[in-house]
Amino acid sequence: MRLSKQAFLDSPSKRVTLLGMSGVGKTRLANILRGENWFHYSVDYRIGTRYVGEAILDNIKLQAMQVPFLRELLLTDSIYIANNITFDNLKPLSTFLAKLGNPDKQGLTLAEFKRRQALHLDAEVRAMRDVPSFIEKANTVYGYDNFLNDVSGSFCEIDDKKIIEEVADNTVMIYIEADAQDEKMLIERAQREPKPLYYREAFLDEHLELYMQETGVEFVAQIEPDDFVRWVFPKLFRSRVPRYQAIAQTYGYTVAARDAFSVTNADEFLELIASALDTQHTKS
Repeated sequence: MRLSKQAFLDSPSKRVTLLGMSGVGKTRLANILRGENWFHYSVDYRIGTRYVGEAILDNIKLQAMQVPFLRELLLTDSIYIANNITFDNLKPLSTFLAKLGNPDKQGLTLAEFKRRQALHLDAEVRAMRDVPSFIEKANTVYGYDNFLNDVSGSFCEIDDKKIIEEVADNTVMIYIEADAQDEKMLIERAQREPKPLYYREAFLDEHLELYMQETGVEFVAQIEPDDFVRWVFPKLFRSRVPRYQAIAQTYGYTVAARDAFSVTNADEFLELIASALDTQHTKS
């Protein structure tokens, strides 16, 4: 959605999509806005609760069934298992996505890893298709005037142009751009706390081969899961930057991560968006 600064400010219902790598501040902004008449549509939450919720539970139950005490209770319906995924705690989804490598260190085989990656991509696409209906639902059911679409860090990996266009038709797309200092911070954080990630299959195949060549690892089962994430994250980050830049240039606007981080309330958020529209609208 391309708007002038004034058209955006005059609109009685603001609809914004935040794009960018995980860690640049999308969910922080969402948490600020949630208490100020903004509906927070978390794509990761939607993925985890609606589209891979059953797969997440199956994975948990599979682990529980390895424990004789829990196995007996589950088989006799004496207990039930539920995941407690929330906006602020997406660990059930992250745990399901998991990491590639040594099964003794909770790594997955390549086939299982790719299966889960494919499930995640399909779920992300479905969650993005839900955006228009949730914009309507946010207003008519829940009474929110303003709508924030907080996408996952892997949004730029969606190759379906129609999905991106539909989101752009219904919301103002704002790319939160990390500078060199932000990039350094995010990479350092990934080194300290390697987390499960989504990779497009071609990227995974290419970089898995490179990793195995560089490390001398012969089999996927020999890979240290955390080590592979630490090695691949900088390459993944840099591969996504031009994808996000292209989306912003075609469909939306860009704000600096440092400016987004300075926002402390809804009014400041609107000022940030209005400023981006004011300086970049003529480029459309």
